[in-house]
Amino acid sequence: MLEIEQLVKHFCTGGADVVRALDGLSLSIAPGELVALYGPSGTGKTTLLNIVAALLAPDRGRVRVAGRDVTALSAREAARYRRLELGYVSQSLDLLPGVSAIDNAALKLFDMRIGVREAHRRVASLMERLGIGERLTHRAEELSHGERQRVLIARALATGPRLVLADELTGSLDTARSREVLTLLTRVCHEDRVAALLATHDPQAAGFADRTHVLQDGRLLDPAATPLPD
Repeated sequence: MLEIEQLVKHFCTGGADVVRALDGLSLSIAPGELVALYGPSGTGKTTLLNIVAALLAPDRGRVRVAGRDVTALSAREAARYRRLELGYVSQSLDLLPGVSAIDNAALKLFDMRIGVREAHRRVASLMERLGIGERLTHRAEELSHGERQRVLIARALATGPRLVLADELTGSLDTARSREVLTLLTRVCHEDRVAALLATHDPQAAGFADRTHVLQDGRLLDPAATPLPD
């Protein structure tokens, strides 16, 4: 489903300094597989996700999703790819202010011209499973950080994407909610044959993955040779 080939992305920080966020990184993820990308902040995890999401162009290399090179998409094609094929939960907790939680979760469905009743039906079941079924009609500004995060997760899963990207998925959640969200994501991957890439600095979150890679100096380390901290 996802094939990343020799991806390179460097950033100039001023003067002669260059940050090698990605330095020849390669990775493949099969349908139904949840892969964790583990490492502290600043190691290039978000850069990788943004390139896979066609939000950022690499310096070199390719990213193929279901055989298509998403690094070569036009702006219109990239927008359609993110809307219909990709579920992306970023670190941003931005929701539309003054809009209910259920309507915020259904935004991608509305954009696909799906009617309000059907869109609400689809996202309401997800929101119930995410533990925010009692907050459907609350406005965005009335939600906690953790509740906002779960609304965004429901939005990402609402369209039945073939690929899910999650950047610090549990960063705003307590331990119990983190386990619930990660259990749901694992179930979606395995039962619906969805490929998922989870970027995290939380070893407990990485523990839910089928496979975990450590990102260091722009490259992936051998997972068998790099045990995670307890």
